[in-house]
Amino acid sequence: MANPVLPSSGVLSPLGLDAVRLSPGFWGDRVALNREVTIAHCQEWEEREGWIGNFRGERPRRGREFSDSEIYKLLEAMAWADHPGLPALAEIVAGAQEGDGYLNTRWSGSRYTDLEWGHELYCYGHLIQAGVARLRTHGEDTLTRVAVRAADHVCRRFMEGTQTCGHPVIEMALVELYRVTGTERYLEMARRFVERRGLPALADIPFGRAYYQDDLPVRQAQVFRGHVVRALYLASGVVDVAVETGDEELLKAVEAQWERTVARRTHLTGGMGSRHADESFGEDYELPPDRAYNETCASIASVMLSYRLLLATGDVRYADLAERTLYNMLATGVALDGRSFFYANPLQVRVPAVPLDGVNHAPEGGLRSPWFDVSCCPNNIARTLASLPAYVATATTDGIQIHHPTPAEIRHGELAVKVETGYPWDGAVTVRALTGGRGRIALRVPAWAAGARLTHRGEVREVVPGYAVADGPWRTGDELRLELPMGPRWTFPDRRVDALRGSAAVERGPLVYCAESVADEPPLGDLAARVAPPVEHHVDGVVELEVAASLGGSSEPSGWPYGHEPDGRPSGADAGLRLVPYHRWGNRGPATMRVWLPVGAEE
Repeated sequence: MANPVLPSSGVLSPLGLDAVRLSPGFWGDRVALNREVTIAHCQEWEEREGWIGNFRGERPRRGREFSDSEIYKLLEAMAWADHPGLPALAEIVAGAQEGDGYLNTRWSGSRYTDLEWGHELYCYGHLIQAGVARLRTHGEDTLTRVAVRAADHVCRRFMEGTQTCGHPVIEMALVELYRVTGTERYLEMARRFVERRGLPALADIPFGRAYYQDDLPVRQAQVFRGHVVRALYLASGVVDVAVETGDEELLKAVEAQWERTVARRTHLTGGMGSRHADESFGEDYELPPDRAYNETCASIASVMLSYRLLLATGDVRYADLAERTLYNMLATGVALDGRSFFYANPLQVRVPAVPLDGVNHAPEGGLRSPWFDVSCCPNNIARTLASLPAYVATATTDGIQIHHPTPAEIRHGELAVKVETGYPWDGAVTVRALTGGRGRIALRVPAWAAGARLTHRGEVREVVPGYAVADGPWRTGDELRLELPMGPRWTFPDRRVDALRGSAAVERGPLVYCAESVADEPPLGDLAARVAPPVEHHVDGVVELEVAASLGGSSEPSGWPYGHEPDGRPSGADAGLRLVPYHRWGNRGPATMRVWLPVGAEE
C-alpha cells in the first residue's frame, strides 16, 4: 500500500494513495501544484546551490552538514508523486555510496566523529524514508537498494553500544523499513535508539541535553521539550516502536506528553515552538505572538505524530489537531504559486520584511523566500503534500472514516464513495456512494462544530463533535450529508498566557484569521477591536472577514510608556478591520500582520 505509515496493528488502518484520489479543491489543487511546480522548484535550487553536485564529487563541497537530507526529502516527494525525475537523481545519489553502505558527502573520511551535530544518522533516516516510499509506490530499484544498504550499514555499526544521533528521524524510518521488508533487525535497531536516549547517549552542549531530548529517558518525560522538530520526530518514532513491539507503557508516555504539550505549549494555529535561539518549545504558557518561531518543519512533524497517534488509538483529538495544523501551518508555509516558503511562522509581524535578492528573505518570518541556506522546509512541504491523500481517510473492518473533508474519491473493499465539498469555505460535506456495498461511514465532526447536522436517508439529526456515523448497506447514488456550522467565532486565550492577555482572535471553521496591512493600508500597531459578530465577505471564492475596530489616534506619548490608570481604547475613528485567512497572508508583498487583536475597553 502506498502510505508513509503502515503499522501492523492499531484501532484504525491507513488508506493509501491508491485508495484516496483527491479531486480539485483546497487540498487537491495544492497537491497538483506541488507535483507540477514545487518539486521541480526544489530540484532546480538544489542543483543551483551545489547540493546535488556534492553527490557527483564536485569540490569544494557546498551546503550545510545536513544538506544531503534535502536531496533525500526531494526523492521521497518524487516517489509519492510518481515524478519522472526520480530515477536520474537516484542514480546520482547511488554513485556516492561506499562499498559498506556508508553514504554521506560531508563526513566521508571522518565518520561518526560528531554524533551531536553531524547529522549522519539523520540523513540516513530521510534516505530510508525515500526508499520506503519508492518500495511502496514502485518496487525495488536503484533508490531502494541504496536505502537498504545504508540501513544495513547502520545496524552493523550501531546495534551494539550506546550511541545515537543528535537529530532524531532514523527511528521512524527504520521501523517503516521493517514494516515494508519484514527484516527484524531494523525494528530492533530503532528500539535501541529510542531506549538509549536520555541515559544520556550524547555529550552535553550549551543548549543543554534537553535540546536533543537526551536529558531524560523517553518514558520519564512529562512534556515535549527542546528543539521542536527533533522532539516531534523522536515522538513519532517512539509511537512506531511502541506499536510494533506492543509496548503500551511507551505509547501511553507519548500520549501524556502530547496532551500536556497541546494544552500548554501550542499556538492557536497549531504551530509549536516559541523560541528562536534554539528553535525550541518554551515553558508552559510561553506563547508570544511576535516571537513565536513555529517552524514549518515542526508543523509537519506534528501532523506526522498526530496521524500515528490517530491510527494507534482512534482518538478524534489527534485528527482535530492535525486539521488545525494542516490548514493554518502547512498551507501557510508555501505561497499560492508554489515557489516560495516560510521557515518561521509568527502570529504577529510588526515591521514589513525587506525583500532581498537570492535566498533567506526574512527567515524568521514576514516574507516567503524561494530558498534558504537551511532549506528543510521547502522539501518537507514537497514530500508532505505529495503523500497528503494518505492522511484524509482510514478504514476498519466495518467501514471507512473520513477525517479531513476534501473533494476526493475513496475506496475500501467493495465500497467506493465520492466526497464533494467546498470546505473550508463552505460547511456542507456530501458523501455519495459510487458502488453498492456494506460498511459504516464515519465523518469527523470537529471540536469547534457544535450544532452540526447529519442527513441520512431523509432523516436529519444533530451530531456532536467526534464522529457522525451512518450504516449501510449502500446503493449506488446513496448520499450522506454533513452540515458544519461555519460562522466566525471569537477565541480568547487562557489567562496564564501572559503575552496574550487583553486580546482575542477570530476563527471560522478550521481557519485562523489575521489582520494584514500592506503598502498604503492602515498600520496595525495601534488598534483595538470590539468583540462584535464579524461580517463575512466572499472574495473570489475565499471568505474574508471584517471586525469593528478603532485604528490609530491615541494621545501623544508622554515620554514614558506606563501610567497609573488602565489604558483605554485608541481615540481614532471606528473602522472595519479586514481579516484574511492566516494561510493566505504575505502573498501580496511585505506586510505587517497580527492574529491576536487587542480588545478595546467597553464605553
